[in-house]
Amino acid sequence: MKSTTRTDIAPAGQAIPYAGEAVVSRDRYFRKVLDELPAAIYTTDASGRITYYNRAAASLWGHSPPLGTSEWCGSWKLYWPDGTPLPHGACPMAIAVKERRIVRGMEAIAERPDGTRVPFLPYPTPLFDDAGTLIGAVNMLVEISEFKKAEEIRERLSAIVESSDDAIVGKDLNGIISSWNRAAERVFGYTADEVVGRHISILIPQDRLDEEAVILSKIRRNERVDHYETIRRRKDGSPIELSITVSPIKDSSGRVIGASKIARDISERRRAQEQQELLLGEMKHRTRNFVAVVDAIARQSRPKDAPEAQAVLDMFVGRLRALLSSGEIVVGSASRQASLQQLFEMALQPFVDPNQAQIAMGGPHVEVSETTAGGLALAVHELATNAIKYGALKTAAGRVSLHWSVDDAGRVAIEWTERGGEPIVSVPTRSGFGSRVIKSAVAAEQNGSTSLLFEPEGVCCRFEFQTRAD
Repeated sequence: MKSTTRTDIAPAGQAIPYAGEAVVSRDRYFRKVLDELPAAIYTTDASGRITYYNRAAASLWGHSPPLGTSEWCGSWKLYWPDGTPLPHGACPMAIAVKERRIVRGMEAIAERPDGTRVPFLPYPTPLFDDAGTLIGAVNMLVEISEFKKAEEIRERLSAIVESSDDAIVGKDLNGIISSWNRAAERVFGYTADEVVGRHISILIPQDRLDEEAVILSKIRRNERVDHYETIRRRKDGSPIELSITVSPIKDSSGRVIGASKIARDISERRRAQEQQELLLGEMKHRTRNFVAVVDAIARQSRPKDAPEAQAVLDMFVGRLRALLSSGEIVVGSASRQASLQQLFEMALQPFVDPNQAQIAMGGPHVEVSETTAGGLALAVHELATNAIKYGALKTAAGRVSLHWSVDDAGRVAIEWTERGGEPIVSVPTRSGFGSRVIKSAVAAEQNGSTSLLFEPEGVCCRFEFQTRAD
């Protein structure tokens, strides 16, 4: 069948010879319909030369190839999905024309002149005239960039879910299990085949069945359940302690269609916590016994009728208690540090009269190292001891302020201020153990410094050092 030649307007606006009249109607209206379709469509003649393409095809290719000379596909370059080069003569359109068959299910990547790569699915179909003679082919290209991105995201999320150490379970709004990761198999003992399609209540002890109704009602209201500690049941019937987080699952329109449950096994953590509390309690008990024994031995060993020896003994035991109290806080902390609030409360406990609010303290949360905790506990103990003997705590009208702050650079300032006590008429000239303890309290911290002033209104002490604050 001979093809005639006439002049039409190509997408780029140039005059071109028109072929393949069995594919494209002479009617300009039909041509305009093809031009306006959002799907990329082009045709070739029986030898594979491109005879027509619409605007969507030019957009996908990134340029407008010349008609009548470009062969098989208008892409600048072609690649297989794995990134290896795909010759134009071996592309799906070439296969359809050369082998005279419809080609489906192949995927390729088009590279534009600017280097951008676009994955697409081709749908090449050979065209025959009434006599069965091949006259050309038509191809539709479907860009799948967004689909590929969504697929990659789904695969990544799926890999994250499968590799998670936490049990991740999906369920619908009726509580029917829809997904089950490997960690869920390990935690609960069921395989996915055993539980998918069954109600979530198979994991819930009888005395906790009402929890699921509460959780599902919150999910239906688009509410999240955060770190809910509870007990669930394994396949063998044994209980397991879990921390559960439940989040709504929504469809593309934002409608809640189910829930995602993340369950973390906290059995080991709970046992470790109980063990730690047991050991900490034992340590505190032994510490108190140790101090009591030391106190008893020292008092039995002191000279009788020696007030000075009694004073030294009281001072020694007080310092020992202050130091050991800081150790209790550090050992009981997961960070092996002590917060200033706890530290000062314990150090000042022997000096606090519940009937008189003479000591005020406060400040932001700050944690200090074990060494500095011991130094500050001893320093505050010495300041309070001196305040009882000579300063603000000696009189009912006296007041002590212990406050701390942290600036933007992370520098901590702790201030001990005494007011309302007996006026200080002379500055001590001798530096004893207490003064040395106070001045070295924060020496272990970065840029640590201490100032101790004996003002007429009362003692003022300031500690400064660099640390981190929450």
